[in-house]
Amino acid sequence: MKVILLKDVQGLGKAGDLKDVANGYARNFLLPQQVAAAATPSLLSNRTQRIAAEKRKQEKLEETNRQLAERLGQVSLTFKARVGTQGRLYGSITSQDIAAALRDAEKLTVDRRTIELAEPIRALGTFQVPVKIAPQLEPKLTVSVVDEAAK
Repeated sequence: MKVILLKDVQGLGKAGDLKDVANGYARNFLLPQQVAAAATPSLLSNRTQRIAAEKRKQEKLEETNRQLAERLGQVSLTFKARVGTQGRLYGSITSQDIAAALRDAEKLTVDRRTIELAEPIRALGTFQVPVKIAPQLEPKLTVSVVDEAAK
């Protein structure tokens, strides 16, 4: 029996997939649990429209991510911090600080967990910080830390 999955079914497929399953499996499990529907011509045409809409949505998301990556690649943030001996900071610059500075200065909303900072910045200097937007998209933004006492 051909069915269209309405929800993800482990070991069978994802929502929207067209699957050929045993009649008993469909009648006794998939249909009563409402995780699948019998593949009627109207549902099949609806499925193709849904797949096309999902593809358009995915392309739009990829374009948005690419534009964000280009914009992040051009961003340069400067943090002023108090400095102790040997150029070490009193405190540190964390991914949360970088996300807040992006939001305030550039009007870009980036989740702090996507900022790939191995450890907080605790020294003066210029650093290249990668931001993971998508699996193959990882622009680097420039973060400069300067002494707040220096004029």
